Amino acid sequence: MIKVCLADNFPVVHFGVKSYFKDHSDISIVANVGSFSMIQDILQTKEIDVLVLDLELEGLSSIFEVKALLKNFPKTKIIIFSGLSEQIYAPNAIKAGVSGYVHKKEKLETLGQSIIKVDQGKIIMNETVKKNLALIAKQSKSERLYRKLSNREVEVLRYLSGGKKNHEIAEILGLNEKTISTYKLRLLTKLNVTNLVDLVNKAKSLEIV
Repeated sequence: MIKVCLADNFPVVHFGVKSYFKDHSDISIVANVGSFSMIQDILQTKEIDVLVLDLELEGLSSIFEVKALLKNFPKTKIIIFSGLSEQIYAPNAIKAGVSGYVHKKEKLETLGQSIIKVDQGKIIMNETVKKNLALIAKQSKSERLYRKLSNREVEVLRYLSGGKKNHEIAEILGLNEKTISTYKLRLLTKLNVTNLVDLVNKAKSLEIV
C-alpha cells in the first residue's frame, strides 16, 4: 500500500481526494496537512511514500523549500498538485527534484495513476512539458536566458504580480532587497518590457501568474 500525505490549503480538496481514494487497492491517504510548516512534522513521525503538494500551500514561499524537503527526506517522493500553469512551473519543479506535476484540472484518476508511477520511480509530466524541456536543452545560452526564467525569477514575478513590494518579497524569500531589485531588472529584460505594469501583464498573458 502506498502511503500518501496530501498538503493543500482547501478542506474541499482534502475531502474530495480522501473520499476518492477511500477504498483504493494501492493508495492510502494517511495524512492531511493545511500548511507547509506541518509537513516536516508529518514526515518525521510517519512513513510517507508520496507527498502530494500544492505549490500555493500556505507557508510555502519558494521551490527551494521543496528542494530542502527532498534532501532531508530522500525516501519520500513529491508530486506537485496545483492549479498553476504546468507549462511554466513543471519544468522548474522537475529540475528541483519532484517526481511529478499534475494540474488540478485533471481527473483524480490521473492523480492516482501518477502516485503509483512515481512510487515505482518514474517521473510524471505531460507531453507539452517534455517538449518544452527538450527545446530548452537545445537552445543556445542567450536564447535560454531570454525564454527561460529561473526558479527564483518565477517566484519574484509571482510576488510582484500579487502587489508585493521589493522589501516584502525580500523578507518572504529571506533575500536582500538589492537582490530582489536585480531579479526585477532581469525579468524586465527577459520579458522585454520596461515597467512593472507591463511586466505583470506579460506574466499573465504567458500564464506565469
